[in-house]
Amino acid sequence: MTDPVHDELLHRWHTTLLAARDGAPLPDPRPYGENLLARWAEPQRRYHTTAHLTAVLDHIDTLAAYAEDPELVRLAAWFHDAVYRPDRSENEERSAALAERALPEAGLSADATAEVARLVRLTVTHDPRPGDRNGAVLCDADLAVLAAGSDTYGGYARAVREEYAFVPDDAFRAGRSDVLRHLLGLPRLFRTPHGEAEWEKPARLNLAAELERLGM
Repeated sequence: MTDPVHDELLHRWHTTLLAARDGAPLPDPRPYGENLLARWAEPQRRYHTTAHLTAVLDHIDTLAAYAEDPELVRLAAWFHDAVYRPDRSENEERSAALAERALPEAGLSADATAEVARLVRLTVTHDPRPGDRNGAVLCDADLAVLAAGSDTYGGYARAVREEYAFVPDDAFRAGRSDVLRHLLGLPRLFRTPHGEAEWEKPARLNLAAELERLGM
């Protein structure tokens, strides 16, 4: 039995990689896409799953006009959580290193590979510099879940807790509260015009409501 989500994502990967390497048909994109999808389906994941990947890609589609290189931003989305262990702090660096190994072999130029890896590393801080249009699009797309409706946001928060099930409740509440306060203290969560206009206010309401629920 085929998995329509898997097949759709594999098609999107194929289209993106071909566009990023100017239509060159070889090497075959499929093995690289299959490897990434296997990573995104690992059992330790509850939020950082193929559903998150799909959502980020969809948000990039919404924001693509703001990017200088939308196909490279899409490739960065594929790699940004490709390595993910909730008990480790170097996931973004390891994901960027994976991109640096895989993409040249998959036919991407050195400059394009470097840009993808840079974007992946940017998801550590979600703080692109002024004028970094690719970075603004990737970071906004990754954070867009913060502006979701209450049911979707609640599911996101529960999934994050499940990924950190090994952390005791008190420690999780304290750590999560620190993260929420940090986000609420930022002058801007979103850097694209669309993100600022459409996502900033609902995201702040969601973050404040979750912080209140945590009681910290």
